[in-house]
Amino acid sequence: MYLTKECGQVTKREALEPGPRRAELERSLSADMRAITAQSDRIGRHFARINDVSSGDFHALLHIMVAETAGKPLTLAQLRQRMDVSPAAITYLVDRMIEAGHIRREPDPDDRRKWLLRYEDRGMTLAYAFFSPLGAHLRETLTDLPDKDLASAHRVFTAMISAMSTFEDELMAQRPRGSVPVVLRPPSVRPHTGVTSEPA
Repeated sequence: MYLTKECGQVTKREALEPGPRRAELERSLSADMRAITAQSDRIGRHFARINDVSSGDFHALLHIMVAETAGKPLTLAQLRQRMDVSPAAITYLVDRMIEAGHIRREPDPDDRRKWLLRYEDRGMTLAYAFFSPLGAHLRETLTDLPDKDLASAHRVFTAMISAMSTFEDELMAQRPRGSVPVVLRPPSVRPHTGVTSEPA
């Protein structure tokens, strides 16, 4: 005996049929994550260009903001690990961002030998001014989605971030000892333009 569609119901046969395969859903989620990452990178490049910061500076600011938002501010050593640069390079980068007013150093209350990297008001103001329109677009786009869908999406993103962190830990463990980290060089200035560019 089957239910009829005329009453707005599906048939018993359709109710028992499985939906999209799990593997297909997981591939779709992975594709979505790559698309978000690529789009975020493009938007980040616009932020760096408009605010006259280098690509390296922007990624450092992003790491600092993510950590601060999570309530776990980064130390200089932790930022160096995330940026995969030499000690001299991270010191130069942080000093430059402090001088520009983007971030500040604060003593770590749990270990006075360490310093925490925090956003300065000027850096937060720049980020807020740039990303506020994006926040408005997101709220408008998500308006018709129920809270339970957003909660489910948050759980999915949390799980994917955890998987990516595990993968990164595995890559770090496989890294040869003594490998040379990236050395950041200051942006070069093109003659007669005053436009900064990252060295190739």
